[in-house]
Amino acid sequence: MKAVFSLLICVTVTVFAVFGVCQGGDLTKNFYKNSCPLAEEIVQNVTWMHTSTNPVLPAKFLRMHFHDCFVRGCEASILLNSTANSTAEKDAIPNLSLTGFDVIDDIKAQLETTCPGVVSCADILALAARDAVSFQFKKPIWEVLTGRRDGTVSLASEALANLPSPFSNYTTLQQSFASKGLNVQDLVVLSGGHTIGVGHCNFFSNRLYNFTGKGDQDPSLNPTYAAFLKTQCKNLTDTSTVEMDPHSSRNFDVHYYVILKQHEGLFQSDAALLTNTGLGKLINQLTNQNTFFSEFGMSMEKMGAIGVLTGTLGEIRKKCSVIN
Repeated sequence: MKAVFSLLICVTVTVFAVFGVCQGGDLTKNFYKNSCPLAEEIVQNVTWMHTSTNPVLPAKFLRMHFHDCFVRGCEASILLNSTANSTAEKDAIPNLSLTGFDVIDDIKAQLETTCPGVVSCADILALAARDAVSFQFKKPIWEVLTGRRDGTVSLASEALANLPSPFSNYTTLQQSFASKGLNVQDLVVLSGGHTIGVGHCNFFSNRLYNFTGKGDQDPSLNPTYAAFLKTQCKNLTDTSTVEMDPHSSRNFDVHYYVILKQHEGLFQSDAALLTNTGLGKLINQLTNQNTFFSEFGMSMEKMGAIGVLTGTLGEIRKKCSVIN
């Protein structure tokens, strides 16, 4: 954990209502307005250029940003390479399928040409995640506050200890999010990010073939969907991929909540949301696109403020993969 955490102030009401605004540390709108006026435009242009030819990038960047923020906070430790003496987060098992680091490097290179030593890798990742997802709509669909600085430590062991597992039950998920200053509303809303991207069979095939250790199937999984998944994932060790949101995995939409209600959430951590019956009303509300987009934006802003380094803390890396 960081020695210094920025203050996270949240105004909340009942879980079923729209939550209030959260502010993290010294993050602000248009932090680079004077120091690098074109910063956000450059990030968007480069991100959109790559996304236009790589449609899986939105899911990759959204996951990368999430995995960064849950380990040491949103300070770009996920981007650091391992060294001879230390294995970095990106080489931890949960992060081995992350891609898109080359795009971050491309964005950083262009920013360094325009404004050397000004824009942090942490802000680049937060903006690129938003911009990649927003490419579908040709406009930003949530606001990203900026002013983050970059961390100097990245440990694979901390990724293993802090990232929620796809095998988690509801209690474990709730505790994991609470430890980062996020509530149940944020858990359900941010899970909606599974509307894009794919999942590897070995992270859910126990639900198909050995749920309780007796060669059985998870009874909470829609049987028709389970039969389909078995045609894609042949055994417990199969590492093939399937869409997390069938027929909609490249569209950022509310379909995740539709299939969740039909017991077609891919991971055990998805199905876990249905084990708390009190969340049914919230899940129903999130099937409305305007509601989901609004809530997702607020929860992303909260997540993007976890453990940020601001002011004189940390550094502004010259290259995102190595410390200065």
